[in-house]
Amino acid sequence: METSIFHSGVVAIIGPPNAGKSTLLNQMLRQKVAIVTPRPQTTRNRIMGIVNGEGYQMILLDTPGLHEAREEMNRLMVRVALESLNEADVALFLADSTDMAEKKLGQRAEEFKKYLDRITSPVVLALNKRDLLEPRRLLPVIDWYRSLHDFESIIPVSALTGEGVDLLTMELGARLPEGPKYYPDDIPTDATERFIAAEIIREKIFLLTRQEVPYSTAVVIDAFEEATDRPVSIRATILVERSSQKGILVGQGGAMLAAIRKSAVADIGQLLGCRVRLNLWVKVKKNWTGNAAILRELGLA
Repeated sequence: METSIFHSGVVAIIGPPNAGKSTLLNQMLRQKVAIVTPRPQTTRNRIMGIVNGEGYQMILLDTPGLHEAREEMNRLMVRVALESLNEADVALFLADSTDMAEKKLGQRAEEFKKYLDRITSPVVLALNKRDLLEPRRLLPVIDWYRSLHDFESIIPVSALTGEGVDLLTMELGARLPEGPKYYPDDIPTDATERFIAAEIIREKIFLLTRQEVPYSTAVVIDAFEEATDRPVSIRATILVERSSQKGILVGQGGAMLAAIRKSAVADIGQLLGCRVRLNLWVKVKKNWTGNAAILRELGLA
């Protein structure tokens, strides 16, 4: 009796900041496990998603954006992304197709080529935001990327609308090696509820506060208490580097912190499928982005 061959493996999603990697991961999973903001370098940790298809299981790794890092935290973020390539069966390089149209790419050729040349696994290129470009403007972008690397395939997509994402998923699934099913069908990610709750709080900080504040913040979950007869109780500390940043996060009469809490509670409650009680504190910890102990606690070191 003939048994069908099953395929499984790891696909690392890499690329420059703000290309839409987290949006693509959520789209491929058809649910939100990674936070999304309009600002670059939102993702700090590696986030795993699991896609199950006909005869395959794909383990997706959403990684921090590849960029020329100067600060310690940013260097660690780039290291997380590059180390993900070591365990990848397929690399998915995601780029913003509108960058070329805006003439931003000429200076980035050497940088992109440096990253691409480090990859030893097959590389599929996905050009995001195809919905913002006419086909005639997309063709020169494809040719430009072809000159950088010998990609297995190039697929224009829109991570936001889902256009081309099914084709991309099938292309990646077809390139996975033979292997077992590692996770049950009903598990979309290995991220803990505590981790996702912290990320949701951080997302709200990105969306609601000024430009200079989000990158100097981190969220630490101090307590996560579940009970059958009452709401989930979460206590979290938001770390900042300066007193002025704390003032912005708290806001006049606590208004900003209340807005962050309200917005986060809605998303966390939807994630957990129950009522949530969230208490937030803001603490000044000077130069925490260079503190190895804190970076280890956040899973970066």
